[in-house]
Amino acid sequence: MAAHVDGKMTETPAMMTEPESTNIPKANISRYKNKQKRAEVYRKLKAQLKKDKLKEKQRKKSERKMLGDKAPPKKAPKTIESMRVYDETMVDPQDEEVTHDEDQDEMSSYFKRETQPKVLITASDISRHKCKILCRQLQTCIPNSEVYPRRLSALKKVIPKATEKGFTDLIVINGDKKLPNAMLICHLPDGPTAHFKLSSVKLRKEIKRCGDTTDHLPELILNNFNTRLGHSIGRLLAALFPHDPNFVGRRAVTFHNQRDYIFFRHHRYIFRNAKKVGLQELGPRFTLKLRSLQKGTFDSKFGEYEWVHKRHEMETSRRKFFL
Repeated sequence: MAAHVDGKMTETPAMMTEPESTNIPKANISRYKNKQKRAEVYRKLKAQLKKDKLKEKQRKKSERKMLGDKAPPKKAPKTIESMRVYDETMVDPQDEEVTHDEDQDEMSSYFKRETQPKVLITASDISRHKCKILCRQLQTCIPNSEVYPRRLSALKKVIPKATEKGFTDLIVINGDKKLPNAMLICHLPDGPTAHFKLSSVKLRKEIKRCGDTTDHLPELILNNFNTRLGHSIGRLLAALFPHDPNFVGRRAVTFHNQRDYIFFRHHRYIFRNAKKVGLQELGPRFTLKLRSLQKGTFDSKFGEYEWVHKRHEMETSRRKFFL
């Protein structure tokens, strides 16, 4: 309570103890109006939270060490991939229907070793210097591939000529504003044709400590192509490379699918000891995002599409993926 003495208000003990009863959150830094003071308090708070987190981690580690075999199993971390929305088209390796369909699809002759891959790589006529360099560097990644200029030829004319010359696959790099922005992969002679958005392109000169490639046939690694659509894309990518790699060369080409983004990497590996492996990137590197999968060879007017990416209809959840 307040008392008036000589016209002035003084604080009584009850009034002095009143602020102690109010609870002000310790982490509330918005009460600091000064921007510099608020930033300083935030840094201290963040550092303290980091220390507390490390201390808790060490406590759990020592507790698990004391319990030994009786320690409870670690909880699986919650990630977007682990909380993925269930997809009915997820493939079971033992599914007879999937096996039968794959025996009858357009890539079956490759997987039955009836054909050897021969790849034609080209770029659009309006493509700039970086697109052409990417074509030449892809040629060193994909064995038995050749680079040819388009020379103002439409793809409908290029595909029959490539089929006559024995090519089994066609890769087209498209570019805009001096940068590659799309990739088309067409399996010859009967398709399918996949159109990808191309991003995050880095050529060899842009990669630190990039190594030199050799003529050894690379190993192929395909990760996380789990749905029926993902299997089709994985088989299309696998058909670009020969069956039997040269393990002596220790080259590996990786297509890693994560949240429908396909990351391309090209490495050379070396076994340092029984547990550690060293990697040297050989380049190039880029990221693919599937836009459409078309039956048969490329036909922009009358082609039949198996799958088309529709952003506003399909991207309804961050945990829903299609590959």
